[in-house]
Amino acid sequence: MSNTTRENECSECLYKSYLFNYLIKQEIGLVSLNKINISVEKGEVICQEGEAIKHLVYLKEGLVKLYKTGQGRSQQIISVATPRDFIGLLSIFSNTEYVYSLAALEDSSLCMIDLDVIKKIILQNGKFALNLIEKMNRISDVVLSNKVELGIKQLRGRIAHILLMFADQVYESDIYELPVSRKEIGELIDMRTENVVRILSEFRKDQLIGIEGKKIEIKNKPMLEKISELG
Repeated sequence: MSNTTRENECSECLYKSYLFNYLIKQEIGLVSLNKINISVEKGEVICQEGEAIKHLVYLKEGLVKLYKTGQGRSQQIISVATPRDFIGLLSIFSNTEYVYSLAALEDSSLCMIDLDVIKKIILQNGKFALNLIEKMNRISDVVLSNKVELGIKQLRGRIAHILLMFADQVYESDIYELPVSRKEIGELIDMRTENVVRILSEFRKDQLIGIEGKKIEIKNKPMLEKISELG
């Protein structure tokens, strides 16, 4: 990892998850003593598929992709994690090894909490356990919903969906720097890279978006939303 520290008490952390509101003072102290803060650079792998699961990973700042590596080292991006969220919850309690890899899409800051400590707290704190389960279910619902929704859309609808997702859910702005390459967009929405490039060019020609390097400006949001909705 680029940088690793143990600084900051969880009770005073500006990035603290709402889930920790269900912990008592002693439990927060236990987490503080059994976690490390790490900083990773864009492109850096955080956890590799097949590695032993030792931590609950919390994203404080940045963006992280969850992906699986297929034959020929091709990647299939499962989802993109945004700040103030736990990453990899879909597998950490059902497997001893990561079934996905995690890598930073931009410079990111994370908190790695000892998984054995979290399991101990789960056994003694029912409210925390219940809310963690609810969180896991919501993540699962979102991932499955996105995959189903993207699967039934035409190519233009998929690209529109992704552009709007970054604008509305990640950056909350219609002007942003695209954190993924054209190839990664294809991996995320199951499209060939050349089709991604072609449709982005069509959107620019139709003045739906502006493109300047990695900078994206959504110029005609109602039309882009219509394309996304109709697929």
